[in-house]
Amino acid sequence: MKRQTYELAQKALTLPVDERLALVRVLIESLEEASDVDVERAWEEEISRRVAELDSGKASTVSWKEIRERIAARIDHRE
Repeated sequence: MKRQTYELAQKALTLPVDERLALVRVLIESLEEASDVDVERAWEEEISRRVAELDSGKASTVSWKEIRERIAARIDHRE
């Protein structure tokens, strides 16, 4: 950690709890805003890829009932 960052952190630790919480929220939101665009783009690409695989027949769906049965079988197998 750079000295300036360390000093800033030390000053922040002297703030009352509610102000530190507000500061944390602001910092986290600033990080989320930067990554939201990339995350959204990645999800859009993934969704498009999956839909294309379904449309082409390369992938198929499985019912929730079958998934539950598979999970239950794996759990039973471990015990």
